Amino acid sequence: MKSLNLQLRFLAPLIVTLVAAAYFALPLMDRLTLRWFARDLNMRGNLVTNTLSDSISDALSDAKGARLQALFDRAVQDERLVAIGLCSLDGTMLRRTASFPRSLDCRQALAAAEQPDPRLRLAGGAVHIGVHTVDGEAGPIARLVLLHDLSFIDRRSQDTRQYLLLFIGALGLTIALITVVVAQLSWRGWVSGVRGLLRGEGLLRPVAASPEMAPLAAEIRARMRDLEDEYRRAHGPQTGWDPERLRALLRTQLQGDQVIVVSNREPYIHDTGPDGTVVRRPASGLVTAVEPVMRACSGTWIAHGSGSADREVVDRHDRVGVPPGRNEYVLRRIWLSAEEERGYYYGFANEGMWPLCHVAHVRPVFRESDWEQYRIVNQRFADAVVSEARGEDPVVLVQDYHFALVPAMIRAKLPRATILTFWHIPWPNPESFGICPWRREILEGMLGSTILGFHTRFHCKNFIETVDRFLEARIEHEHSTISFKGEETLVESYPISIEWPPASEQAAWPTIDECRRRVFERLRLPATTCLGVGVDRYDYTKGILERLHAVERLLEKRPEWIGRFVFVQVAAPSRSLLEEYQSFQERIARVTERINQRFGQPGYQPVHLLAQHHEHDAVNELFRACDLCVVTSLHDGMNLVCKEFVAARDDEQGVLILSRFAGAAREMTEALIVNPYHVEETADALHRAATMPPAEQRERMASLRMTVRENNVFRWAGHMLTDAGRSRLRERIEARVERHRVE
Repeated sequence: MKSLNLQLRFLAPLIVTLVAAAYFALPLMDRLTLRWFARDLNMRGNLVTNTLSDSISDALSDAKGARLQALFDRAVQDERLVAIGLCSLDGTMLRRTASFPRSLDCRQALAAAEQPDPRLRLAGGAVHIGVHTVDGEAGPIARLVLLHDLSFIDRRSQDTRQYLLLFIGALGLTIALITVVVAQLSWRGWVSGVRGLLRGEGLLRPVAASPEMAPLAAEIRARMRDLEDEYRRAHGPQTGWDPERLRALLRTQLQGDQVIVVSNREPYIHDTGPDGTVVRRPASGLVTAVEPVMRACSGTWIAHGSGSADREVVDRHDRVGVPPGRNEYVLRRIWLSAEEERGYYYGFANEGMWPLCHVAHVRPVFRESDWEQYRIVNQRFADAVVSEARGEDPVVLVQDYHFALVPAMIRAKLPRATILTFWHIPWPNPESFGICPWRREILEGMLGSTILGFHTRFHCKNFIETVDRFLEARIEHEHSTISFKGEETLVESYPISIEWPPASEQAAWPTIDECRRRVFERLRLPATTCLGVGVDRYDYTKGILERLHAVERLLEKRPEWIGRFVFVQVAAPSRSLLEEYQSFQERIARVTERINQRFGQPGYQPVHLLAQHHEHDAVNELFRACDLCVVTSLHDGMNLVCKEFVAARDDEQGVLILSRFAGAAREMTEALIVNPYHVEETADALHRAATMPPAEQRERMASLRMTVRENNVFRWAGHMLTDAGRSRLRERIEARVERHRVE
């Protein structure tokens, strides 16, 4: 019955089309037939007139007209010639045959012959009127009116109509039979295809669907993606992300799958101290963000072992449990030679990729030897992932620009792995990235990822445009996916954040007054001092020099702050082996000394430069003691210092001054947003922050704290792992469908 209904759906439009064709074709055929025969009759009339011209000219001399009458009577014996009339040039009827209508005179005949349809209806039927000039020796002498029978045209039109109807009917029958046969033969294929779609076949990859169902499968895939996008937009930011919720997500969506993190920097460093081995956490935004995730999922973290006592604490497989004393996850250390570290880390990664991506007015340097070490070290880390994997499909989180080649290397050995690469620094525009001599290799390596994450949509857009410029890949801009060499990569923004301090930790903090007392005593500051703080690594992208210029300009414009405003800059040494970083540190020291000499007084030093590593508790104490925090990155992926400052201010006081070029500026709009290159603007922001009323500070800080608390690091990891879980589910369904097809 379904097959019959389907066939009728095909045939009904066909029947309507054929009936319409016959309805419009038959009148057209009649008009064409009449026109063709009218032209033939006019030609025949000219022939008759030319034949009779001499005889008519001679017969006109007969006064009685007997000869002319006899001539006309013989001519009308033709079966198609009904009547003949002879008119003078002035329109007088001279002679006519007996069958010529008495009611038709010469003028009427001439007028009828000039019409587009020269027909006349008589009692015996329709006739064609033709008027032809009779020429004598001296020129025209008369006009001959010929009436031709049209009944034979009607008979032929009827025959043509019958033939046309028969042809249309036969054509329709033939097409109907072909349609029925094709529908009958393909019905099983359609049913099988629809059943396959209902089982999920063809919704994962285009090749899974039967050819006739491919368009429908593509449409359903598009609608499913639209629904996913709409779902994510409708639900918006989710609150309540914490370690327990992240563990629940791992148990449900990832079903307890193994999670492996790959980064250059390790979360804990073991150094040799005067009293034995000392454990410290490095000053790194990456460690701040990722370490809480690893504690939640109890996975494996693979990193470069750089501490002086790192080798002493690992087992024979180079593993050690961390955090010390709790052993919530495993740290696997990779050892690098001095040459490898110099080429891979200091060379290609930090003299090449870092300035290239930050576009911070420092020219990138690319050396062939550095690239070779970068490739070798990336392969070593990829091999470590393979050796640590307990199955064929681990979840691998590759962190940052040090490992652009690792995703494709892992994909080559673990094709079923779910690889999430997060790029912690900005991604430049295609023109800037084109400077890199190995741009194709970098992009191909990154596209080995299942999911590729950046801090902002702007960085995602830059990456997609870069791929479009330098690789032959299929890009779906609407869904931010790139298909390259048969693999699809989702390019998505995941704004990174920090772990919101738990209540137990906050309860153990010293009070704001106690923190302020300690800091002021240590720096020997008067109690009425307005204290500003900056916390960064020694790096030219952080805008340390620009904020010092702003402090100097503030003291120039507003001398009333001299003796009352103090700025503390914490600058942890970083990459000190690089000449660019050494010269930058020296320049910061010179500028600090100049400001202190210009505006310093006995017992007063406007800028305190603390060029040493500070532990988390010491930094938190500074945040709680200060009146304002300054983050003036020249170009930054996110910058977590500003979020740590906000998390530390449970008194809802203090002001954040934030660069518009930091990714965090898109979330933390209640901060005082500045252009760090504009010294005057930043100096004015310092004055505004120092004089801001407590009520306005409370309103701004309360909103900032809500933003950071809701958008914490567990939400960042949760969204990435949720997308990974969705991808793994699709791949597993596809694998089951494929096995079913093979069986």
